[in-house]
Amino acid sequence: MPGRPTPRPAQAAPRLPGRARPPRATALATALAALLVPALSACGGDASAGAGTGSTLKWASSYFPAHWDPVVSGSGAQFRELALVYASLTKTDSKGNAVPDLAKSWEYNKKGDQITFHLRPGLTFSDGEPVDAAAVKAAVERAKKQQNSALFGDLTSIRSVDAKGLDAVVHLTQVDYQIPQLLGQRVLQIASPKAAAAPEKLDQNPVGAGPFTVTQLVPGTKVVLKKNPAYWDAENIHIDHVELTSAPDASTVVSGLRTGVYNFADIEPSQADAAEKAGLDVFVQPGFNASNISLNINKAPFDNDKVVDAVRHAIDREEFVDKLTFGRGETTDQPFPKGYTAYDPASENTYPYDPAESKRLLAQAGYRAGDLRLNLVVPAEDPQAEIVQSQLAKVGITVTIKIDKNWATPFFAKDLTFSLYSTTGRDSAVQTLTAHFGPDGPLNLSSPYEPDGFEAAVAEVRRTPLDDPDYPRVLRAATRAGLASKALVFTFSSPNLFAKSPSLSSLPANPAHLEWTGVTLSGAN
Repeated sequence: MPGRPTPRPAQAAPRLPGRARPPRATALATALAALLVPALSACGGDASAGAGTGSTLKWASSYFPAHWDPVVSGSGAQFRELALVYASLTKTDSKGNAVPDLAKSWEYNKKGDQITFHLRPGLTFSDGEPVDAAAVKAAVERAKKQQNSALFGDLTSIRSVDAKGLDAVVHLTQVDYQIPQLLGQRVLQIASPKAAAAPEKLDQNPVGAGPFTVTQLVPGTKVVLKKNPAYWDAENIHIDHVELTSAPDASTVVSGLRTGVYNFADIEPSQADAAEKAGLDVFVQPGFNASNISLNINKAPFDNDKVVDAVRHAIDREEFVDKLTFGRGETTDQPFPKGYTAYDPASENTYPYDPAESKRLLAQAGYRAGDLRLNLVVPAEDPQAEIVQSQLAKVGITVTIKIDKNWATPFFAKDLTFSLYSTTGRDSAVQTLTAHFGPDGPLNLSSPYEPDGFEAAVAEVRRTPLDDPDYPRVLRAATRAGLASKALVFTFSSPNLFAKSPSLSSLPANPAHLEWTGVTLSGAN
């Protein structure tokens, strides 16, 4: 279910395998967060070009991209917006499986350490350059080598790419059947190599082979797009224009939807009831969001297993759901939602809420009530942090919330002792697991620690083809091995919550993705 993470109060998260939504008012630096700035009106100027001559999607986004170079933006939540412009080798269907996009098919060699993607013939980028294996090779190499790439850590299984016309032969460092899942919209959105030769220009003038092309871009504020007739599946794209704007304050989004300034937007759970009362369609797009409390077991007091377990038993997950998602989210003690292939029922509720047990463990560790004092470091004011503070106070742990706007630097350097993190997961379950529990995982505050047996369990998943009948069992075993980690306490999953005008048809329920294929707009915009 990751990306790249984006720390966020209450629901969002940072870079890597996914990422949950970023704070509406807080920007994190570099490729770790989406820049949120006041939006221009969706009407006026070139923004309305074409309105009246065809259907126009008016989308208010809380994840308006700070960067339009997909290598820099990484696989954070804004990959959904970048997917308007960029296509990938694969994309994700409603079951979470990889299906063809720019690649019409693919196959592995017998050993499983090489995969060949066969590209669709006759495709071009919006600048007229051919979509071929050379473009795939350039995209992979740029993602691995560009200095400000947010994707290099995702591509460690790829050794090299050979370009043979329309066949991209990907040589792997290990047997890895996860590659079709990996190289989808999150991790390898492919730009024109010609345009990408000047990454700083591509960043504000995106050139892809996706369903739309950019006609106007105001950095951080607004982008106007039109349907791309050269897109391989253009006949099933029924929206003619897109006006994407950075969402204003959450309280004004619903009124904008009601009055027609927008016809599509992500909304806060606190706005859902008002949106429904306004006659809007409110829905949850499936996803892999998961929030957690991050512990560094290389630092006291979490180098004591009893303290770690005391924190685990002190957490009441229902309170997060009730107060932060207004009941629209779900409790979770794993990085995957219930019902997903990687979710391990055998590990469910291993550490139930039990304040009495928490106090007992702290006493065994030598701490009386009030003895243990912790600093919880977060990037911005965060009601999630306040809930953690309150719950730990009930078992005798005093928590002081410290705000560090440069939180990302010490977090990814593993210098913090106690923090919060949220992600949107990844399409590759293995990526989600290694990001959370692997020795180099960006979500693992206790790096280079990893649970015993985890590395072997993940290797077994990589060696197992996705269509192997034994794959679900092998994958759940890897999840179980990862959950032995003492570095993470999962709390809740915030919903991917959206509201739309009834004139906009339903979107395909593809986990974590926004897919515009087949979507229609009826009546007046």
